[in-house]
Amino acid sequence: MTTTPPITLDDVRSAAERLKGVAHRTPVLRSRTLDALIGAEVHLKCENVQRVGAFKFRGAYNAASRLGPDQLSRGIAAYSSGNHAQAVALAARELGTTAVIVMPEDAPPSKRAATEGYGAEIVTYDRYTGDRVALAEALAAERGLALVPPYEHPHVMAGQGTAALELVEEAGDLDMLLAPVGGGGLIAGSATAVKGLRPATRVIGVEPEAGDDTRRSLELGRRVSIPVPHTIADGQALHTPGELTFTVNRRLLDGIVLVGDDEIRDAMRFAFERLKTVLEPSGATALAALLTGRAGPLPRRVGLILSGGNIDAGRFARLCGPGG
Repeated sequence: MTTTPPITLDDVRSAAERLKGVAHRTPVLRSRTLDALIGAEVHLKCENVQRVGAFKFRGAYNAASRLGPDQLSRGIAAYSSGNHAQAVALAARELGTTAVIVMPEDAPPSKRAATEGYGAEIVTYDRYTGDRVALAEALAAERGLALVPPYEHPHVMAGQGTAALELVEEAGDLDMLLAPVGGGGLIAGSATAVKGLRPATRVIGVEPEAGDDTRRSLELGRRVSIPVPHTIADGQALHTPGELTFTVNRRLLDGIVLVGDDEIRDAMRFAFERLKTVLEPSGATALAALLTGRAGPLPRRVGLILSGGNIDAGRFARLCGPGG
């Protein structure tokens, strides 16, 4: 554990300046129906309409844009199940360079197609037997590429935190913030932003029941690994929290709550039918925690990050239709 935080509020603010005119300043959605249902004033940050369809573009671009000209001329590497892959691919295109992405063989076809559509080269692996980090590091070393990880990087975390910074700028001070937890970059950046502005804000992370590595790690006070989880929330199907992200989250998070796959489906349906918003499973976990009451007694003003909407029509119908 280090005594100096990997990122600060100033880092998030610096990332916000760098992202101006590049990333979308996504809308904050309100719903009287939702407010009445859960008994609080809810402000929904719609990162599902961010570029590439998820918050990941913020961190990827913030990190990649800080590389020098020589490194950019050689290219960028990354590993991801989908959203970070697309984010790095688009960031590379915006910066005039190339990207090579290590993706699991079972990544959603729509995410792979989008990543290739941004011009990236794809290298696949088996997520249940392969080590994506080792594979990506070896690939980057062999080709001289800069590795931009999905969460384990200060500039990536700071970039992700700009979503929460924008939310507070538009909605005002929040009493609680809910956000999904995968590797921990979004929640780390978000907690840094909101607690830097208002230390009393409670920050609650949300994980799928099958993938509770951060919850277990926080309970034990050290990073632990679990078997690779089987969950519809593929963006949160990780088995170990990041080292840097855990350093931040251990210090700043007020708790982790869990939601099941059926509850995630219900949240996706609610978002579609009542909010007219399409969410992928990982993008709906924080909403699921709110709808199920898993977040506990709610204060007056609650912020929530809808982290992504990358899902094709066929999978959405299978998950949210009758018997899904």
